[in-house]
Amino acid sequence: MQLTDSLKSLIRDVPDFPKPGIVFKDITPLLNDPQIAREVVEALAAPYYGKEVDAIAAIEARGFLFGFLLAQELKVPFIPIRKEGKLPYKKVTEKYALEYGTAIIEMHEDAVKKDWQVLIHDDLLATGGTANAAAQLIQRLGGKVLGFSFIVNLEFLKGRRMLERKYNCTTGYLIEY
Repeated sequence: MQLTDSLKSLIRDVPDFPKPGIVFKDITPLLNDPQIAREVVEALAAPYYGKEVDAIAAIEARGFLFGFLLAQELKVPFIPIRKEGKLPYKKVTEKYALEYGTAIIEMHEDAVKKDWQVLIHDDLLATGGTANAAAQLIQRLGGKVLGFSFIVNLEFLKGRRMLERKYNCTTGYLIEY
């Protein structure tokens, strides 16, 4: 079975979460299959082997699951981007719109070195609001957005087009709905 078929069989729809009318794509069932999880890491890393990647920044919480493994696979530092109030040290913050409200993410102010090429990872791309906010944080600290990496892309919400146009980079994903 191909990876995309395996992922589609493992990712479950959770209706009306976190609000009525939203169908949440839950990636946690694929964590029960170590072989598929390994294949996901390899597939996410494949476009970046041999390229200048200085760090992987991943967005809380599900982005951490594969973002850290992706950083390990590419042998680069991992930068956690967290929800407001979760980081203990000096930080920079960014407010952004979600498809169902607003939120704030933050990152330690010393997480990115000037001119680092940073790949941003999250589990799912919807409107692109969270990924865009993460990119703003990276740039504010002097880093450069190398690209974006996702397991799932909800194409009908057009986040990929916005990110690619705004940052002139690639947006990789493994499956699309």
